[in-house]
Amino acid sequence: MTNPVTKDRRHFEDLAIGEVIDLGHITVSKAMIITFATEFDPFPFHLDETAAKASLLGGLAASGWQTGGLGLRMLVDSFLSTIASAGGLGFSDLKWKNPVMVNDTIGGTVTIVDLRRSGSHPQWGIVTLEFDMRNQKGASVLSMRLANLVDTRTPGAGT
Repeated sequence: MTNPVTKDRRHFEDLAIGEVIDLGHITVSKAMIITFATEFDPFPFHLDETAAKASLLGGLAASGWQTGGLGLRMLVDSFLSTIASAGGLGFSDLKWKNPVMVNDTIGGTVTIVDLRRSGSHPQWGIVTLEFDMRNQKGASVLSMRLANLVDTRTPGAGT
């Protein structure tokens, strides 16, 4: 049965290992950092410039979880909203490699690194994505693998 919400989107069979998705870019402002940290990650190096300058980070820095959230938003805008996504399965190998500082512009790519059919739910395929997010200087700020369910057009067909 075809899902009317996703019928015109790309399905599992339309995806290819090695496909690279451009995430676009976003500039992270002081206000964005403080707003996120106030609600979700209230460490001094995310909230207070004086404390942040004295910290290991050397200045006000975004929470790693904020960086991940921004990456997910960019992924939805650039890719997940264009495919028949049925939801996320989780992530692995999350690494925050360099801090995201005030006025850094972050972006990057996501690469499809694996595609496989679900063994227990033939109507879904599983796409594994590898994130490579960097700042405006080219320094890596986040990497991880993310698995997502995607509707198939032909349940039960081969991989």
